[in-house]
Amino acid sequence: MKNRTGLIIGFIVGLVGFLLMFKMFVLERIPPEDELAPGAVVVVGIFAGVLFAFIGRFVQGRLEK
Repeated sequence: MKNRTGLIIGFIVGLVGFLLMFKMFVLERIPPEDELAPGAVVVVGIFAGVLFAFIGRFVQGRLEK
């Protein structure tokens, strides 16, 4: 589990960070009658989480050396 800490923390930070920024900057500016695909938002959030997981893994690897 110690080896996967960077992956898990990076994924959580990326996913939650994207969803928070999306809510603050996008959802506040669109009118309620506009339809937005929630599935697309979740998929992009997961991709952001995966990207940050790789970054977290890279940082963890650099800090262990």
